[in-house]
Amino acid sequence: MTAGAPVAGPDGRLRCPWALSAPEYVAYHDEEWGRPVHGDDALYERLSLEAFQSGLSWITILRRREGFRTAFAGFEIAAVARFTDDDRERLLADAGIIRNRAKIDATLANARVLADWAPGDLDALIWSHAPDPDGRAAPRSLGDVPAVTPESTALSKALKKRGLRFVGPTTAYALMQACGLVDDHLAACVARRRP
Repeated sequence: MTAGAPVAGPDGRLRCPWALSAPEYVAYHDEEWGRPVHGDDALYERLSLEAFQSGLSWITILRRREGFRTAFAGFEIAAVARFTDDDRERLLADAGIIRNRAKIDATLANARVLADWAPGDLDALIWSHAPDPDGRAAPRSLGDVPAVTPESTALSKALKKRGLRFVGPTTAYALMQACGLVDDHLAACVARRRP
């Protein structure tokens, strides 16, 4: 078996190998990861969670996602932009999320920046960096999946230029994967949308 190749799950269907490393991953892999996400608030949530994931395993974030949603007002940009210093202190004490000061501050600062954008601007900016879906062959193993691409580097630069924080090229590519701008399900994976 090739390292990083698709693996048969409990139902016998082939999946990306990371999808079987924890029970919560199967549904996330099959129903969410790589599916198109639109809407400013939804993309702000994904951008924020990818920033919190930086340096950690995604399962850590996935297991706390409901805690994050509660703590950050459902990731409604307008609501988070109104958070006060008291809210910041509440977040720093909230055991239901990752209590990283820099990541919390970036999430709050990003909401304040985004609150001044026109509706749909975040969605349009992110999706303008989606690569040609036919521009890269479907990955056959995890070794074929990049961590950074020219498009993610350009997206990172565009977001930073507009004032957003904690949006490096690797985080931008993880966002692109999670939100369906790219389909990095392996070629033989049951969840892949196209050949």
